[in-house]
Amino acid sequence: MKINVNNLVLNTKILRYGQKIFLSGAIYTARDGAHKRIVDMLNNNEKLPINIKNIVIYYCGPTFIKPGIVIGACGPTTSSRMDFFTPRILNEGVKVLIGKGTRTKIVIDSIKKNNAVYLIATGGVGAFISKSVKKVDLIAFADLGPEAIYKFEVENMPLIVAIDSDGNDIFARNN
Repeated sequence: MKINVNNLVLNTKILRYGQKIFLSGAIYTARDGAHKRIVDMLNNNEKLPINIKNIVIYYCGPTFIKPGIVIGACGPTTSSRMDFFTPRILNEGVKVLIGKGTRTKIVIDSIKKNNAVYLIATGGVGAFISKSVKKVDLIAFADLGPEAIYKFEVENMPLIVAIDSDGNDIFARNN
């Protein structure tokens, strides 16, 4: 199923766990360091460098290799490393998370509460996924290097719905 980011963030209910999709539109990278800064800023009532309401966050630390290439490898990182920060980020309006691996019950409950979804990208194929990235812009926290926030324009990024907005989880043993 081909889906546009703008349509997805407005209606996450269109996805069901286990479904394969091809995502196109603007997504933002954010890993551990960026998550910590965002949550610290929220806790201190500071203005964020981007509006996180109705956005997609991809847990990725991209590599940049050669001039003339949009991006190097940009595979997913382990999502559970962001679990401590995820409920707060979701409560602030993030609608879609992309990474790899399982999530804690607290995160699954927060996904359900906030009508969000968790998508997974295949690990180990960062060079393949990079072919979906058409444009990259540095948005915030440049000092974090690959853990900075980048805006990716993606086209037909291959993903699987791991946890849908009803909390159904492909990693659950009793599906």
